[in-house]
Amino acid sequence: MFHEKPPRHGSSGAVGTRPEIDKGYAVKALVLQGGGALGSYQAGVYEGLAEAGIEPDWVAGISIGALNAAIIAGNAPGQRVARLREFWAHICRQPWLPSLFPYEMVAESAQHWPDPLRVWFDGVEAARALVEGQRGFFSPRLWPTGFAQPATAHTASYYDTTPLKATLERFADFDRINRPGELRVSVGAVNVRNGNFVYFDNTQIRLEPEHFMASGALPPGFPAVEIDGEYYWDGGLVSNTPLSAILKARPRRHALIFQVDLWSARGPLPHTLADVATRLKDVQYSSRTRFITDYMSEQQHFRRLLDDVLSLVPPEQRNTAAYRRAAESACDARANVIQLIYRDKPFEGSAKDFQFGPLTMGEHWTSGLDDIRDTLRHPEWLAMPPHDEPFVSHDIHRRPDAG
Repeated sequence: MFHEKPPRHGSSGAVGTRPEIDKGYAVKALVLQGGGALGSYQAGVYEGLAEAGIEPDWVAGISIGALNAAIIAGNAPGQRVARLREFWAHICRQPWLPSLFPYEMVAESAQHWPDPLRVWFDGVEAARALVEGQRGFFSPRLWPTGFAQPATAHTASYYDTTPLKATLERFADFDRINRPGELRVSVGAVNVRNGNFVYFDNTQIRLEPEHFMASGALPPGFPAVEIDGEYYWDGGLVSNTPLSAILKARPRRHALIFQVDLWSARGPLPHTLADVATRLKDVQYSSRTRFITDYMSEQQHFRRLLDDVLSLVPPEQRNTAAYRRAAESACDARANVIQLIYRDKPFEGSAKDFQFGPLTMGEHWTSGLDDIRDTLRHPEWLAMPPHDEPFVSHDIHRRPDAG
């Protein structure tokens, strides 16, 4: 069961009118970052998109974003929100005991506790995740792998993720995921042997549960996942955002992209070791996202400028190798990135990515739903970028009047 707080910022529920999206967009993409337990924020964002009638035609994810992508792509549009709720309700329960205390009663009360008490409550939940694992997701190994003989790539981890395969098969239809003409899906992972980052894409191969598990195989907690004789780790080790998968795809097309990030590059200066641990994760997993976003913006502007310059070349002088090479890089494709970035609660600390308690999951979900509803109250943000501005981005939390 999820415990949800009332919507923030005076939000009164769903957007009253369905936002109009420019018909010039050839791609409507949902980009989902990695972030463990914070991932239910992405599910809340998807619910808000669905209630506004916005269905992506491409979803790209890394780590927990890949697992959310599997549930979204593996169900019919009208069932996706319900299945996401079932998936998150399933994995955010610990397996050993229903609860070490009357959880439902305590959780109802904990929503209103002062921050110091809430820190204690969340700490208990995080400790249980470390000791017990999470139902249908991961379980602790009975003996540390470093002392086990023989050790293999499949067991070189603190936790066993075998239960996740059955969970994905329960909540996602993999025939639907791989059905031609359905939602395009891309998930990122890292080849352990050569260190190369790869995207598994259902337009190129058949995606199975192992591809999504590989995207979330963060060492040393989780083991590498074998696919066709190669072993893969969490894509977040190299890049925690799959934005480049959308913008580098050929042919390049006008794209509206909802980028849902779980780590904020901006944050307060830490004053304690606990603050340092929290801020370290934010910087580690968000800095690459900011770099890629800035880089792709520069690339879009360069391609637009090159396209303008090539238009000045007389037709009779265009039949040259240099012109053809330049023309391959030039394009008029424009990208509109709607950013939704999870903002920490005052009581959250460095365990926020493995604190899977149902209360916290519901709060993350509600935050995502609130943020996308607030965002869609600015329908002008969905407009096609102008010709001279091929890459634009919008973020509800960077408005001057944002709370």
